[in-house]
Amino acid sequence: MKKNFILPTIEQLSEVADAFLKAFPEPGVFCFYGSMGAGKTTFIQALCEKLKVVDVVNSPSFAIVNEYNTDGGDVVYHFDFYRLKEEEEAFDLGYEDYFYSDSYCFVEWPEKISSLLPQKRYDVTVTVQDDMSRSIEVAQV
Repeated sequence: MKKNFILPTIEQLSEVADAFLKAFPEPGVFCFYGSMGAGKTTFIQALCEKLKVVDVVNSPSFAIVNEYNTDGGDVVYHFDFYRLKEEEEAFDLGYEDYFYSDSYCFVEWPEKISSLLPQKRYDVTVTVQDDMSRSIEVAQV
């Protein structure tokens, strides 16, 4: 299954995040691919807002993983593997406990841990277009 979303401007961010979650209403592992500055973190922040996260959502670049609570008592996990030097560092986090938790897991820079990613996941590619809009392509793996 593939789905493509277009984010024309930042003003439509909430609307596109809403459409994304309607298309993918079940928790799972969502791996976000895209260049630095493509908008991965910004889009994840919008998704968390739609999921009614009550915590401050920011990039976990130093902590590697942030845990957010929703107003319904659910948990959302947000990973940023950009600073990992070796894939084995993910073992120290207990990444499997998160990935198989039946919670939403939003993963930035998943290419840093490619052999550890679950077989059942969603690959989300965020691409900046020439007009500065974003293309958000989702493929179920």
